[in-house]
Amino acid sequence: MTYRLYGRRQTGSMAIEAALNLIGAEWQLEEVASDPSEAERAAFQRINPRGQVPVLVHPDGTVISEGPAILVHLADAFPAAGLVPVPGSTARARHDRWLAFFHANVYEGMLREFYADRYTDDPAGVSAVQSAATSYVRRHFQIFEAEVAARIGKGFCCGDRVAALDIYIWMLCFWLEDGWLAANCPEMHALWLRTRALPALLPVEQAHFG
Repeated sequence: MTYRLYGRRQTGSMAIEAALNLIGAEWQLEEVASDPSEAERAAFQRINPRGQVPVLVHPDGTVISEGPAILVHLADAFPAAGLVPVPGSTARARHDRWLAFFHANVYEGMLREFYADRYTDDPAGVSAVQSAATSYVRRHFQIFEAEVAARIGKGFCCGDRVAALDIYIWMLCFWLEDGWLAANCPEMHALWLRTRALPALLPVEQAHFG
């Protein structure tokens, strides 16, 4: 039973690769070109009309897009890995709240920051879009910094075991200026370092940022 992951280096597929390694699933990577030909673009859009990675194809052919949806699917499909709290629990509600928070705000904000030209029709406005996005992303990291300080402490987001939320945050932290994170969000920086130390995640980090 093999999953197919459509992804690319230093994109949202990084978190999915980490989750697949942690649950011990069989999977193969389908590399999506960053500058595809028209034929390649059309072929991939038949899989995901948005043309965005990551996309996970279930062994039965079901297509799953959007990082958090993929992570929660994998966690539910392999419950022994403990990547999400028990459904219906308060811990699960908290986990899903913050996973949605990071996807809707930070991930989206980082896209505006790195690809600001895609978010305005006015070339003169690109720098303003980028600057606003940087401030927006950092504000949301600081919001979660208070959550880490109040509830998480020295463990992971949901206790002693790494969760899907930890993996998603781990990925996002690579796209943030390390010095800013350490100075302004020290609790999150420490959480990031704890997650980075997990053996199953080291080859994924190396593949994306080595």
